[in-house]
Amino acid sequence: MGETIIPLADLRYAAPVPVIPAQAIPATGLLADRLGRPLRDLRISVTDRCNFRCSYCMPKEVFDRDYVFLPQTSLLSFEEITRLARIFVAHGVQKIRLTGGEPLLRKGLESLIGLLAGLRTPDGDALDITLTTNGSVLARKAASLRAAGLQRVTVSLDGLDDAVFRRMNDVDFPVADVLAGIEAAHAAGLGPIKVNMVVQRGVNAQEILPMARYFRDHFDGRIVLRFIEYMDVGASNGWRMDQVLPSAEVLALLQAEWPLLQLDPTAAGETAERWRYADGRGEIGLISSVTRAFCQDCNRARLSTEGKLFLCLFASRGHDLRSLLRGGASDADITSALAGVWGARDDRYSELRAALPAAAGPAGAERRVEMHYIGG
Repeated sequence: MGETIIPLADLRYAAPVPVIPAQAIPATGLLADRLGRPLRDLRISVTDRCNFRCSYCMPKEVFDRDYVFLPQTSLLSFEEITRLARIFVAHGVQKIRLTGGEPLLRKGLESLIGLLAGLRTPDGDALDITLTTNGSVLARKAASLRAAGLQRVTVSLDGLDDAVFRRMNDVDFPVADVLAGIEAAHAAGLGPIKVNMVVQRGVNAQEILPMARYFRDHFDGRIVLRFIEYMDVGASNGWRMDQVLPSAEVLALLQAEWPLLQLDPTAAGETAERWRYADGRGEIGLISSVTRAFCQDCNRARLSTEGKLFLCLFASRGHDLRSLLRGGASDADITSALAGVWGARDDRYSELRAALPAAAGPAGAERRVEMHYIGG
């Protein structure tokens, strides 16, 4: 029998294989963790590669030309992703978000979207299928994504000033091409579109008002602009608390320019605090991932490119579902194993961090998974 070779990249986040319980645990659609949080949202990373080198996610000094990304054989196939997604949906998942890296770099992604769009919840409802992208190739992909069954997109955009944007993506990519992608997504009917801006004090905070003004004046107020506090995800971005601009300051800046009315959440576990312009010209969101932890309502699981399940954006270790898939486990076995993993979940990193002094992390914490590996 030939020797099994495990690529070095696969060892980056070593993960145990979930135990298959001796007593089967059937899916009921009501799976909850130790804190009573249901499983409702699955984020699937389809590639660990990206064509941007944003400093808060994939800084060029770390992710250079010598960096070893996952080989193609390590990635879950579209059929493997769909098989796992079907099991997650049986346990209660209602929404699937495709992420990366940059997910539109995964060849043939429309085929996967078509497979996922064919899944149904135990009640027979279609899933909410969405995707997060940097928008770099969205202009030429929007129509085919919509035709495949994608319902909406979230576009990452950290500023309108071209010089600022080129500096932040660190590959000299023009902001005009991302705006063209948003236009194409809007025209294709991928909506409602959300635009995410990660705000860093001293880097792009001056872009808050121009961004708000632009999306108020375009698309008839149908695009939701969301401001995200700069997060301490992974260890590559050199995160510092003094670079965090609290959402409260962002809100005050916006309210000084336009009256805003607060809105109720659209769903349980929603991460963004919602506000509507008093004149009806659109909506903004505030994601206070550092200053106001929302762990108590977190209903999200994350599946990495090669099949490791992470229960928290700030996790250090995952659970190796690929080994179950490729080791001959039945759907019933994987269903039971997943029930055991989620049922034991008690992650609440942001709440723990908030209780510690500034710039500190939970004592004894291991290196956390990088954002590009499991998506935001």
